[in-house]
Amino acid sequence: MNAPFPPSRVLITGGKPGGGVASFAEALCSGFADLGIDARVIAPACVLDYFGELRDPHVLKVLSLSANFSAPLARRAICVAHGFPRADAQGWIKALGIAGSYWVANRSSRLVAVSHYVATHLRAIFSLRVDAVIHNPLGNLFLSGDRSEWRERNIIVFAGRLHPVKGLDRILPALAAVVRETHGLRVVIAGDGELRPMVEAVVARKPRIEFAGLLSHAELRSLLSRARVFVSGCETEALGIGYLEALSLGCAVVMPACGGGLEIAPDEIGRAIHLYSGTGPEPVIGALRRALNSEPPAVDLCSFAPRAVAEAYLDLDACSFLVHQEIAEALHG
Repeated sequence: MNAPFPPSRVLITGGKPGGGVASFAEALCSGFADLGIDARVIAPACVLDYFGELRDPHVLKVLSLSANFSAPLARRAICVAHGFPRADAQGWIKALGIAGSYWVANRSSRLVAVSHYVATHLRAIFSLRVDAVIHNPLGNLFLSGDRSEWRERNIIVFAGRLHPVKGLDRILPALAAVVRETHGLRVVIAGDGELRPMVEAVVARKPRIEFAGLLSHAELRSLLSRARVFVSGCETEALGIGYLEALSLGCAVVMPACGGGLEIAPDEIGRAIHLYSGTGPEPVIGALRRALNSEPPAVDLCSFAPRAVAEAYLDLDACSFLVHQEIAEALHG
């Protein structure tokens, strides 16, 4: 479906450098560029600096995080839910703030969830209307290029925020155990955050567990192209851009048996994607062993290409326009 009046420009609010929302915004921006539509990423804190464009019906706004609160001021806006509030990780004040931003979005614009997993929680727990589910885009950098030979790979990668919600502290014992039992295997941890001192202390004691710090997209791509397995400990991952990046470069993915990542490639579970559940290191060790002993097939990720995701946002924009037009015609009929 094509929008009756395609936007002349798109404004997209991003997030912290190196974070998932920032990656989402950059990839979506490139998707609109591929369609020949001018797009720009701006910081949520600066959204009111673009007040004229917020009010301009020819400019489509894709808002995230705190920028969702500007939805009542905006015309032609789509707000994005990149997850659902977690009081245990974010504290009640921030969790209520996130829920409030979605409530504002619900009453002032359209609300998109990045996975059916997120949409289900927002509907069931917060009684919010979710207008569409549109999966996150995968950056073009990860959709092209060569990969190293699978059998030559000897690295397990954890990449993401070093925050308790990501579960690295829970899976480290399993990673250490698998490294001990597998000759030549290394673990590389990439990222930054409050768990960094703990990671650095572990790395100091474990010679084959390395800490790479915060990597650029190009550096992460290079690392994943040489990795055999990408591992996650986050049980509430909204979708998982990291999973997409790893699968695109031929890595097997080891992840909890829950979260939005299950929607990425259901047919690949047991081949390219290996699940674990329960507490303690043993389930994780088992999934890592299965991943190391498998040779995952290439996974079709075309539906996550930036252009395809940008088209999905334009389709939602067009649908909303037609609905509003029908309502206006009914009221004046």
